[in-house]
Amino acid sequence: MSVLKMPETTRTDWELFGHLMATKASFEKVMSSYGGVKDWVDRIQTWGFCFVDGCPVTSDDTQALIERISFIRTTHYGGFWRFTSDLASKDTAYTQLALAAHTDTTYFTDPAGLQTFHLLSHTNGEGGASLLVDGFKAAEILRHESPEDFGALCQIKIRGHSSGNEGIAIMPERAFPVITTDEAKLGKPARIIQIRWNNDDRASMAGLPMEKISRFYRAARKWVEILRRPGLEYWVQLRPGRTLTFDNWRVMHGRSAFTGQREMCGAYS
Repeated sequence: MSVLKMPETTRTDWELFGHLMATKASFEKVMSSYGGVKDWVDRIQTWGFCFVDGCPVTSDDTQALIERISFIRTTHYGGFWRFTSDLASKDTAYTQLALAAHTDTTYFTDPAGLQTFHLLSHTNGEGGASLLVDGFKAAEILRHESPEDFGALCQIKIRGHSSGNEGIAIMPERAFPVITTDEAKLGKPARIIQIRWNNDDRASMAGLPMEKISRFYRAARKWVEILRRPGLEYWVQLRPGRTLTFDNWRVMHGRSAFTGQREMCGAYS
């Protein structure tokens, strides 16, 4: 009996492309053909993110676009979201504050795989540029520059948590490392398969030996220094009609502070 083998995922370094040209798909093509969906998914798999141009500026059309890939993942935020900076949920995403590069849902045992944003409007203000950082690239830099710190973030397991909203207190069923790798094969280094990093959602490290805590903080300091390097930060201003979908296991996101009123929609999938 033959066994179907999935091809190894192709990942391409961001230094090798002109971001917008390489990572744009067409709403019309995605909605009208499986070939359009494949092109969109291929770009996300290769680069870690992809814009879709030509999306009507409505929640319904954005939701229909997301569902071309898969079902929408329901969390304590609901399924499909439409939100503004009103603190309707007690989360920094619902403010005007700047957000450092992070991955979402680190407090889940199985974090969300994809995330989509669509800026529906921004009135009476400015700012709010979106930040993307290739977490796999950052981890490879850490492995090259400081193998000891890389090892610490692969070995020391910590928990995330979500709390603050009434009746909500979420933690994963066990602790996980910041950097997850597969097994090294035939003399090749272990392949990075997931980044879990959100300093704002990091839970207490109570119960860990002080030596491990100190080692973690040394590694985290180096990690954050790498994440903040201008060469790894890709800043882009979202606009109505262009959605952004990214791999939450690879790409960290953030934003600059903003003024005025922004309305966003999107979902996990």
